Amino acid sequence: MKLYNRTQIQDVVQLDHDALEAVEAGFRALGEGQVVQPPILSMAIEESNGEVDVKTAHIRGNDRFAIKVSPGFFDNPSLGLPSLNGLMIVFSARTGLVEAVLFDEGYLTDIRTALAGAIAAKHLSRQDSCRATVIGAGVQAELQIAALKLVRDIDTVDVWARDTDRANAYAERMRARFDGLTVNVHGEIDSACREADVIITTTPSKSPLLDAAHLPVGVHVTAMGSDSPEKRELDASVMTRADVFVADTRAQSETNGELKAWAGKAPPFEVHELGHVIASGQSPRTGQDQITVCDLTGTGVQDTAIAGFALSRLTSGH
Repeated sequence: MKLYNRTQIQDVVQLDHDALEAVEAGFRALGEGQVVQPPILSMAIEESNGEVDVKTAHIRGNDRFAIKVSPGFFDNPSLGLPSLNGLMIVFSARTGLVEAVLFDEGYLTDIRTALAGAIAAKHLSRQDSCRATVIGAGVQAELQIAALKLVRDIDTVDVWARDTDRANAYAERMRARFDGLTVNVHGEIDSACREADVIITTTPSKSPLLDAAHLPVGVHVTAMGSDSPEKRELDASVMTRADVFVADTRAQSETNGELKAWAGKAPPFEVHELGHVIASGQSPRTGQDQITVCDLTGTGVQDTAIAGFALSRLTSGH
């Protein structure tokens, strides 16, 4: 068994086309019915404002599968500690023996989450999309744009966050990271979204932030912040206004994601799953003026895909 730390993993896994293809292949296998994926095991640590999620999946035919343990303790920044942490354990799918522990401290989760957003935009946004709006100014706000630039020629980013200082700091980081990128900070969500081709929500909000009035014609929305029962980023009007709604998995969206708005009831629109969209080879977007929404709650197949990709690079001396 090998133990790899975050630095070793970061050296070989970045936001690039190879990593994107690995995660996309995992979603495709899910859509083709080639994945065994149990429900998320989730536990709240309420007295510390924390939670722990355990995710796993096996892609049939793969030599390995991963189990990820992902704690999120959201008061940690006040202690000078990161909110998110964790590790992935990689097992042989033939013997069940542990092959490696990837002590990535949440890095691979950040990467596969950002790549899922890019994959959603690849299949659902207009191909000529060049302007993105980000709601939130944390790590994913940065990574989602970096990943999105793998599939769309983004030249302008508009950002809104509750904390204006954080939004301004985000804008400075993004301008420094991407030469020629225009980044505008907004005081209101409405103005931030007005000219968007793609809107990405990246917050831990417990009440909806984005509503139908914020959506310009033809926009694609990726909502990736709602990943537990108490979180919500989208008002129900966003989904009913949309022409196409896609979830990474319907079951998780109903319990942890934006379909909680219809708890116990069938929503008044068709629900697609991202894996099925990829496997079909045909986008459900059929017109430039359509509005599309993708709800990403984070799946075990993403973790197995990115862990397998990481370990292959670590052992090949890439």
